[in-house]
Amino acid sequence: MGYVDKNLVPGEEIVYRAHLHLIIFLSPALLSLLGGGLVALGLVYDLIPIWVLGGLVLLYGLGLALVRHVRYVTSEFVVTNKRVLVKIGLFQRHTLELLLSRLETIGVEQGLLSRMLNLGTIVVTGTGGTREPFADISNPLEFRRQVQSAASDWLPSPTNPTGR
Repeated sequence: MGYVDKNLVPGEEIVYRAHLHLIIFLSPALLSLLGGGLVALGLVYDLIPIWVLGGLVLLYGLGLALVRHVRYVTSEFVVTNKRVLVKIGLFQRHTLELLLSRLETIGVEQGLLSRMLNLGTIVVTGTGGTREPFADISNPLEFRRQVQSAASDWLPSPTNPTGR
């Protein structure tokens, strides 16, 4: 049971759960492949400095992969019927719990490659100007749509004059 599941209030239900995009593992994978290639090259041609350099690059790539894995499994991005909840980190935890009624804007920042890979940065702005960006989110447009849909349930309308 994660942070979000433990901190739901009575009557609160999860509407949508987002995750980090797997692209965060690309640079560790490339570094590990490069390091492994250098180790193999050093062993084949008996070049100790290349072998040592390759080993260091390989270890760095594997260490970075471990750090990214911890980041991946400890990050939670959730929309409920009452709040937006975000938790990132294990040892140094960063949390955001914003009531939908206090949400001013939710933006998505994406470049061309990010749009093609369906990832981006979600920027949550609360009343009072609090601006919180969260990078490398998978399917950020769907996250924004779910937040907007949940927030619209809180707004007064002709059929629901008081909102929730």
